[in-house]
Amino acid sequence: MSFRVAVLVSGEGSNLQAILDKVHGRGGVEVVCVGSNRATARGLERAQAAGVETAVFDAAEHGGDRAERDRVLGDWLDAHGLDLVVLAGFMEILSPEFIRRFQGRIINVHPSLLPAFRGIHAIEQALEHGVRVAGVTVHFVDEGVDSGPIILQQAFELPYSADVEATEESVHAIEHELLPRAVRLFASGAVRIDPENPRRVLIEERADV
Repeated sequence: MSFRVAVLVSGEGSNLQAILDKVHGRGGVEVVCVGSNRATARGLERAQAAGVETAVFDAAEHGGDRAERDRVLGDWLDAHGLDLVVLAGFMEILSPEFIRRFQGRIINVHPSLLPAFRGIHAIEQALEHGVRVAGVTVHFVDEGVDSGPIILQQAFELPYSADVEATEESVHAIEHELLPRAVRLFASGAVRIDPENPRRVLIEERADV
């Protein structure tokens, strides 16, 4: 039986491409569908090139009602019998009902070392604060903004004269390794919430993951 993954994107889809290249079709992992809130998202083309089903869920087509859009999106995802939903640059906040529907099997990648610099423009926030260490976090999605339990993190040092473009390149390089790794860990059954502390995630990683 395969481990079935859905990916939600809003733009370029480079993290989706990393998952397709490094995880999809390997070790029983299958990306079975890719959804977007934007019909122009490049990520949809990447999915179609890999033979993966795609669909667009624009809130404007539901009278601007995001909760209704999320209900329809959730029905579409549920129809695919998913094990994991991955937000890979999905640039909208999902409704609490949607998050509860997929609780424990929806994750996001964020370009900072959470809990620092939540929300949009995280890299710019970090540089404005003059941080010397930046990084990437993969975390469970909860009803807050980038506030769910942390699954994986990786840091890197910033030069004194760090700029946004160079920092983004470093962040993307880490994202393209960390997010596929997280998917592999889920597929192997290595990820679980600590029953004694719901803020902590236990990783029972094997050498072959």
